[in-house]
Amino acid sequence: MTGGAVALAAMAARPSLADAVGKNAPNAIPPSEALKRLVTGNARYVGSGMHCNDVASGRAARVSAQYPFASILSCSDSRVVPELVFDQGPGDLFVVRVAGNFVTSDGLASLEYGASVLGAPLIMVLGHSNCGAVAAAIKVVKDKAQLPGHLPELIDAIAPAVIAAETKHPADLLAAAITENVRRNVARLNRATPVLAARVKAGKLKVVGGVYDIATGKVALV
Repeated sequence: MTGGAVALAAMAARPSLADAVGKNAPNAIPPSEALKRLVTGNARYVGSGMHCNDVASGRAARVSAQYPFASILSCSDSRVVPELVFDQGPGDLFVVRVAGNFVTSDGLASLEYGASVLGAPLIMVLGHSNCGAVAAAIKVVKDKAQLPGHLPELIDAIAPAVIAAETKHPADLLAAAITENVRRNVARLNRATPVLAARVKAGKLKVVGGVYDIATGKVALV
């Protein structure tokens, strides 16, 4: 056996983490069902009829495994708590957070893990009203504001959404830029190769966007 053949045989023998979750796992559901759970949970949250109040329940069962039915790319804003917004308990959501809810390389890898290893059939990019990160990007784009430290790197990721929203001359640029930022990151995840795009094409994964209204608690799909 040649060296190349040996290497290929060794690679074939290695266990793969991808699709480790079985067909009978609790989160082995269609993407449409996962989205329905989020929408229904948010309706409970808005109506103050939340179900997930006992976070201790099922703690022992969660020691050995997790089966999140959705991944959430959320802003780091302290007023946005995905588990509360969607009335879900521990183990239900795989949450990645960064100020401005945009895709970073580490965040993308985390979402790939959530989809291919943990089996989450849905990703939601969750923006929110009065987002400080987007507001800062608007100040930089329009007023050439100078920001300290590594903040310019964050702004560089959000600024294209601000510029695109501004060309439409919206009455509320902040709201328009928040929505545009969500749309752009949904699009990026849909075409993210090799993991996510392939799962989307195969119907195993759906990527959607939403904007959370801090005042009302409601998530509007975009």
